[in-house]
Amino acid sequence: METWMWVVIAVAAVVVIAAVALWLWDNQRRKKRSDRLQREFGQEYDRTVDRSGGRKSAEAELMDRQQRVQNMDIRPLSEAELRRFADRWHSTQADFVDEPGGAVAQADRLVGEVMQARGYPVGDFEQRAADVSVDHPEVVQNYRAAHALAVRHQRAQASTEDLRQAMMHYRALFTDLLETDDSVPDDAHAR
Repeated sequence: METWMWVVIAVAAVVVIAAVALWLWDNQRRKKRSDRLQREFGQEYDRTVDRSGGRKSAEAELMDRQQRVQNMDIRPLSEAELRRFADRWHSTQADFVDEPGGAVAQADRLVGEVMQARGYPVGDFEQRAADVSVDHPEVVQNYRAAHALAVRHQRAQASTEDLRQAMMHYRALFTDLLETDDSVPDDAHAR
């Protein structure tokens, strides 16, 4: 075989080896990204994959969410805001006994107000849920479930038990949004 043929074979082999190495590196990079997103978003990752019809589009959406929230000015609440919101939550919970539907509607508004005070935009529900899923993926399902039950109540299709479940879901998100170990600052317990 002539020398030029050996050179062509060697160049072809190098190209094939480089292509395989590049493919392996890209697969590893995508796997790491997928693992990171699954770890960060938990159940929200699976929900987004199911809803978007595939892993690639779901991951693009989740990364877009992260970028969107990263560009927001999300801040912790001040002690005064914590106390004020905790007091309002306790009042809302107490109202549940006499007016469950009204308490659920108030809980929905209160969660929205806390989100707004923290710096989340309060556009349509799906956008709020998507935004909050970035920082609070463990409880975004609670938010969706509570909201669905609140909508059912507006259509007169929710039982008192449904409303109780909605309040529990709102409480989980409310507590997480306050970013305290308890939904009530210590000095608010004494009131």
